[in-house]
Amino acid sequence: MVRLPAYAPMLAQLGTLTSVQGPDWAVEMKWDGVRALAYVEDGAVRLMSRNTKDITPAYPELQLMAGATGRRAAVIDGEVVAFDQTGRPSFEALQPRMHQRNPAAVAELARTVPVTFMAFDLLHLDDDSVISRPYTERRELLEGTLTPGFRWEVPVWFADHAERAFDSSRQLGLEGVVCKRMSSPYRPGRRSGEWTKIKNVRAVEVVVGGWKPGGGRRSGMIGSLLIGAYDPAGRLRYVGHVGTGFTEATLRDLRDRLTPLERPDSPFGDAVPREHARDAHWVEPRVVGEVQYAEVTGDGRLRHPSWRGLRPDREPGEATTAEILPDGRQDGRQDGAAAG
Repeated sequence: MVRLPAYAPMLAQLGTLTSVQGPDWAVEMKWDGVRALAYVEDGAVRLMSRNTKDITPAYPELQLMAGATGRRAAVIDGEVVAFDQTGRPSFEALQPRMHQRNPAAVAELARTVPVTFMAFDLLHLDDDSVISRPYTERRELLEGTLTPGFRWEVPVWFADHAERAFDSSRQLGLEGVVCKRMSSPYRPGRRSGEWTKIKNVRAVEVVVGGWKPGGGRRSGMIGSLLIGAYDPAGRLRYVGHVGTGFTEATLRDLRDRLTPLERPDSPFGDAVPREHARDAHWVEPRVVGEVQYAEVTGDGRLRHPSWRGLRPDREPGEATTAEILPDGRQDGRQDGAAAG
């Protein structure tokens, strides 16, 4: 009986189209969902998140994938995606699926908001690890092993044509593309330029370090979140505050999650502008979320951020300034200058 080893997913670096031109690159669409490794063995599927949490109970419809490998044991890398009414991947639609574990509620969500597993890599097959093989061989093995079915697909990839694929992703309303060097092995747990992601949407993961009380219709609720990201030295940098993109249900859920984490002082030191620090409730930086934004200001703050949702599949240390300032700039002005 095969016993599959544990793997960590390989991660992509943020980049630009100019760095991935030429025939050595394969291009895939970037799916706006939750990364998962699917362990298919003994007639069942076990799903593990990027931060090694077992998320199998949240997606029961993916258990049918156990019969799609011809009884072969496999570890398959992919993305769990929910689609909106227009057929586009929707991170918002996926949000209630990510947190729910109550069997009755999960069953109802599986009926009303079904997910699809978009498989894009193969790490292990039968008794053999295949991570040392080049991307093109792993893709060929994947396409020959996993038969597309009810709630799982093996999306197409493109040779070269990164610019054309990126334009198509924009027209289709997708998040962007991921370009992969065809000769590259799979490097578990590593972030490598051999995989480069180019985004249509400016969105990053952030850590919640505090919140401000709301007024008016939000009286008695959270009004905005004070957010940050970790710099290369491991310091939590303040990157702005976000007060849009919330539903009332989201705000209630955030209040429940943040209240037990309250602390007396700011995890950002004195970096938060006075007008935002006033009346703030500080919390331990353990809750990770994702925001969309317009641009980054000169002092490393996010301009016009909007909340997209929680990221329980991420650890706080994964929210880094490298995603916000990929050119290597760091926030040198932690002096309270207002920047949104």
